[in-house]
Amino acid sequence: MPSFDTVSELNAHEVANALDQANRELAQRFDFKDTGARFELQELTVTLHAQVDFQLKQMLEILKLRLSKRGVDLACLEVKEPQTSLSAAHQEVVLRHGIDQDTGRTIMRLVKDSKLKVQASLQGDKVRISGKQRDELQAAIALLRGAKLDVPLQFNNFRD
Repeated sequence: MPSFDTVSELNAHEVANALDQANRELAQRFDFKDTGARFELQELTVTLHAQVDFQLKQMLEILKLRLSKRGVDLACLEVKEPQTSLSAAHQEVVLRHGIDQDTGRTIMRLVKDSKLKVQASLQGDKVRISGKQRDELQAAIALLRGAKLDVPLQFNNFRD
């Protein structure tokens, strides 16, 4: 029985490359010279360090530009509120990956309500969709691509 997996994954190597490029741009820009502004990556959380709140906004735009040029979908970014003190400011940006339970149920409900002859099952942080015909599976992929979900979706492990 043909099937495929619906996942939401990040390429950690591309994220690291984008952060390296963003740090290099900060080192070269005149308005950030000798300010101590930098990006740090811990697991899947990027921390922006700067002197003032205004610089954080500029740094966030640099980060978004570099991530989008490296092929990372910006829908996975969860931007936290900036934390400011007298001498420094920092802001966290969480890179979300994986499909949580609520989003998985939403995907399953979309597939079920579409009246396509496919079945969806939630398996950890992915949703497996299976059906008898390849055309039905391709219609399910088109349906999920058109759906407005808050996470970027990829479709892999397509088996005939």
